Amino acid sequence: MSEVIFTSKATAKNGRDGHVKSDDGLIDLNLVNPANNKDEKGSNPEQLFAATYSACFDGALNLVASKQKKKIDSETTAEVSFCKDPEDDGFKIEVTLNINIEGVSPEEAEELAEDAHQVCPYSKATRGNVEVTLNPKAVS
Repeated sequence: MSEVIFTSKATAKNGRDGHVKSDDGLIDLNLVNPANNKDEKGSNPEQLFAATYSACFDGALNLVASKQKKKIDSETTAEVSFCKDPEDDGFKIEVTLNINIEGVSPEEAEELAEDAHQVCPYSKATRGNVEVTLNPKAVS
């Protein structure tokens, strides 16, 4: 087993139409299934995954840029889609990462995004299980 640096903990109750709370109380959210409850306010697992994946990926992007001695400013937006899975008649998620990188050429933006995808813990966790599309873009 790997050396643990830290552990985060959250508990969900009543699934997609329930509640999720972190052990420190910083996350304390009602969950609403947007497919069933369009008028109710609340988050959903895909929205939470989009938030955490985008933060993790953007951190990995800045790490690889720093190691390559490139000064960048970046913004990563994750789109997480809840989809029907024709293979088992169940459900799955698909992810698109829209990555804006300032301070590099279009070619460097692509390389940095690919490098970040190799080291990002969320990318490692989804590899081979979740379809992830990278859309890197050099911006000025």
